[in-house]
Amino acid sequence: MKYNFDEIIDRKNNHSVKYNELARFGFEHGKEPEDFIPLWIADMDFKTAQPIIDALEKKAQHGIFGYVYRPDEYFESFINWQKKRFGWEPRKELLSFSIGVVPTLGSLIKLFSEEGDTILIQPPVYSEFYDISTDNKRIILENKFKEKNGVFTVDLEDLEEKLKQHPKLFIFCNPHNPLGHVWSREELKVIGDLCIKYSVPVISDEIHADLTLWGNQHIPMASVSEEIRQNTITCTATGKAFNLAGLQSATIVFNNIENKTRFDRFWKDLEVHRNNPFNLVATIAAYTEGEDYLIQLIDYLEKNILFLNDFMKKNIPLIKPNVPQATYLVWLDCRELMEKYNLNQDELEKFIYQKAKIGLNSCRAFNHGSSGFMRINTACPRSVLERALKQLETACNELESK
Repeated sequence: MKYNFDEIIDRKNNHSVKYNELARFGFEHGKEPEDFIPLWIADMDFKTAQPIIDALEKKAQHGIFGYVYRPDEYFESFINWQKKRFGWEPRKELLSFSIGVVPTLGSLIKLFSEEGDTILIQPPVYSEFYDISTDNKRIILENKFKEKNGVFTVDLEDLEEKLKQHPKLFIFCNPHNPLGHVWSREELKVIGDLCIKYSVPVISDEIHADLTLWGNQHIPMASVSEEIRQNTITCTATGKAFNLAGLQSATIVFNNIENKTRFDRFWKDLEVHRNNPFNLVATIAAYTEGEDYLIQLIDYLEKNILFLNDFMKKNIPLIKPNVPQATYLVWLDCRELMEKYNLNQDELEKFIYQKAKIGLNSCRAFNHGSSGFMRINTACPRSVLERALKQLETACNELESK
C-alpha cells in the first residue's frame, strides 16, 4: 500500500511525551504557545505500518488480554529480519526479550559492573548512556569524537588510550545518535579488536539499525568476526523504525548462554518476564510484513533531510546541518549564529525555544559541557518541518534587524 507521511495527526491529547512534556522548554503543562512545534525526542509523527495496526486491532477485538507467552515465531521473525537485511543470523538460543533498550542497558550495567566502575562512551552520544551509568553510580570515561569544520570522526588513538584504562563496559552506538554515522566494517573491526585486546566487553545499541539512508548499510558489530561476537551483547528493537517505542519491546542478542541466563534471571527475579500481548503481535508483524513501510519511510526521511539542508543553506546559512547516514535526527551546528550575535548556549536555547518556538534537543544532553549544537527530529510531515524552519528563519531575521 501507499503510505501518506504528509498526514498531520494531532498528538496533543494522546499522552504524548513529545507534545506534552514541554517543561524543559520553559512552558507549564498546557500553556505552551499554540504555534510551538516540538521536534526533539526521537519518535515519529507518522502512523506505523498498516500490518502492525491490523495485528493490534485483531488482538484488541479478541477482547481478552491475559498472560501470553512468546511463541517460536517471535524470535524467528527477528532472526529472519536480521538475516535478510543485514546478512547476520543470530543464534535463537542466545536471544532474550526485554521491555526496552534503555532498561536493558541499566540491567547490563548492574549485572556486569560494580559501583565505582568506569563505563566507556563516545560523545556526543545518546544522553541515556550518561544517565543510566551515573544513576547506577558508575563513572563515565569519554572517547570524544574529533570535530573539524562540523565533521566528526572517531579518535582511534584516544580510544585505545581509554581502553588501556580497562573500563568495565563499552556502550557503543551503532548507528550513532546524534551524529547519524554508519560504521563501516573496517571501523567496526578496528574498534572490536581493540576491545578484545584490552578485555573490554561491548554493549552495542543498534536500535537505529533499520534507518540507514542513502544506500548506507548497517553492519551489526557482532557480525564482524566470531571473536568480536563473543565479546558483544547487541540491543535492538522495532521502536525507532516502526514508531513502536511506547509498546516497550526489545530483542537482546547475547554472546553466550551464561550471560543470557544471568540477564533472564535478573528480570525473572523482578517478575518482569511475561510478555505484553500487544508488543508481541506488533513485533512479529513489523519483522514479517513491515519492509514495504520501511522502504517508503526512508525515502520520505531522505527528502525531509534534503529539504532541511536546502532551506538552511538558502535562508539560514549561519546554521549548518549535517546530512546523517542514518536516523531521522540532524545535528545542527549553530556556532556561527552564536558568534555573530554573541550568544552563549543558554541564550541559544532560549532563542530557539521562546523566539522561534521550536523544541529541539540541546547538545548538552549528548556531551556534558559542550556548546554550539542542537539536534532536530525530521520525522514529521514536511509541511510541519517547513513551518518550523520558517519560524526559525523569522526569528533569525529579527535578530539581524536589532
